[in-house]
Amino acid sequence: MALTKVIGSGVQGIANASDATFLTATSSEGVTLAGTLAVTGVHTVGTNAVATSDGGAATTSIIQGLTKQWCNLDGSGTIGINDSFNVSSVTDNGTGNYGFTCTSNFSQIHHTPAGLTVAVGNFSAIDLPAQLQTTGTPQFRCFNIDASTIDSDPVTYKSCGDLA
Repeated sequence: MALTKVIGSGVQGIANASDATFLTATSSEGVTLAGTLAVTGVHTVGTNAVATSDGGAATTSIIQGLTKQWCNLDGSGTIGINDSFNVSSVTDNGTGNYGFTCTSNFSQIHHTPAGLTVAVGNFSAIDLPAQLQTTGTPQFRCFNIDASTIDSDPVTYKSCGDLA
């Protein structure tokens, strides 16, 4: 591993080379940093990145632990997305029946969807039947306590799984 401070000029892409410090490590070396690391800009984290638990006893895969799609929508009247991630549009398939179009598809239909709806004055539930799950356009239905479908606002939906 090498830590080099470049003094002088002529380093491409650096206006003031006297302020340039480079840390290089080969893939076999690895680097351990203590303290706080300030990172700016966009950085890619590999698919094998892990985070250590608060107590330090366990680790979790960062990539596997992320929600890959979520949406908060107004499902009453003319439906519309209030806020979302990895959802390009929502479809009204009838009373209480909604479909999403993924911006980036899941790799298989076996992702894990979950949803919640709050119909004011009514108990309501969400059904996420397997036959309505696809890699790119998952669907769900909202039901009232009497098992009738119901439009609701807000409706929230999220799914975890591997993206294609």
